[in-house]
Amino acid sequence: MKSLLVYSSKTGNTKKLADAIFENLPGEKEVCAIDDAPTPDGHDLICVAFWFQAGKPDPKSQEYLAKITNQKVILAATHGAAKNSAHAQNGMKFAEGIIPDAQVLATFSCQGEVSPQFMEKAAAKPEPPPWLPDAKTAQGHPDEKDLVALKECLEGLRL
Repeated sequence: MKSLLVYSSKTGNTKKLADAIFENLPGEKEVCAIDDAPTPDGHDLICVAFWFQAGKPDPKSQEYLAKITNQKVILAATHGAAKNSAHAQNGMKFAEGIIPDAQVLATFSCQGEVSPQFMEKAAAKPEPPPWLPDAKTAQGHPDEKDLVALKECLEGLRL
């Protein structure tokens, strides 16, 4: 199996997920930052790791996801919201909606640490984002427990 892992990471949170995914992918594999990523063509499995911006995959990740057709896909995301919150679930559903012809094998998301400066900026908005109350608990994430959960998710796929 030939796999491609593409990741978008602004603060290093999503890069941690990408590293864990790459470690656990069998066979021929390639990892690329989203700005350097080749087209998904010619790969059996595409893994895309991204962060949420306004409750959706970041813009570069959305653009890359739109290039994926008829391939097996694993999606992974970091966000400030609580792990199983509606905000996190809706963001992942949005990502899946960009790739309707793909076979999504798994999705994984977890909190990613949000800088205090960004939280202050978000809190100052007329309508603060729904993830803001959860962001305080995101400090230190993704942590070892998150990475173990991701590994277990991948092992369950028996790639």
